[in-house]
Amino acid sequence: MGEKMKIKKIIFILILIISTISLTISVVNVIKLSKHSSETVTKIEEINNIVKIEEKPDDENVEIIEQEEKPKKNIYWDYIKLNMLNVDFSELKKINSRVKGWLQVKGTNVNYPFVQADNNDFYINHSFDKTYNEAGWIFADYRNKLDGTDKHIIIYGHALLNKAMFGSLKLITENGWLKQEENFIIKMSSEKENTLWQVFSVYHIPTTSDYLQTNFIDNDDFMNFIELIKERSVYDFETSVSENDKILTLSTCYNKKERTVIHAKLIKKETR
Repeated sequence: MGEKMKIKKIIFILILIISTISLTISVVNVIKLSKHSSETVTKIEEINNIVKIEEKPDDENVEIIEQEEKPKKNIYWDYIKLNMLNVDFSELKKINSRVKGWLQVKGTNVNYPFVQADNNDFYINHSFDKTYNEAGWIFADYRNKLDGTDKHIIIYGHALLNKAMFGSLKLITENGWLKQEENFIIKMSSEKENTLWQVFSVYHIPTTSDYLQTNFIDNDDFMNFIELIKERSVYDFETSVSENDKILTLSTCYNKKERTVIHAKLIKKETR
């Protein structure tokens, strides 16, 4: 056998070995993520068995956020009549003292507590009870204060294949979610306040951080940001956003290189 043939054979064997190793690693990772996703579903069921959630009718403590522009769609007037969620966090805090609130997105599976760490890495691969889990948990940006003063709250979560966490948000631009106006509402409850948010922009985009700004120099800076994220929307919600509004962003993976993003504005709140 010639020297060149020997070299080609060695190269072929090396390529085969590397390919086999890569395939094995991929299969192991898929199996591991599937197992962790199943564990996440179990954790969700455990949480639902201990948490007390009620839909609380409006009372004298409820504040309707003043609209600078009269809403164009009659559906807005239906939104502000909706009850807000009121969640008892006492049992959840026994599991994780860093639970910060409860999030519910109409028309999706999202109906979970969210947490917060002192960085945006920990809950990428840790569950609600802080155990290692590659399915992660939904979590607020570490920069948010979550005391009612935030101009822009950001919540992240993995798009799991079993549709847990933010898995049911991943395809809302193409699965019919946008055809139902009653879906365009998000409910949130925290220890400090209960809130209602109206969706005004939805899109998926190549991975970028420009929609994750939490601090704004002035009102012009904020409105430039609003213009940026509204122009990206794949649907015209006909919803105005003013310099006095507070907004909420949900972010998840669309694929390895893109993100699905939802933006909503605060329309009603109640201090607890």
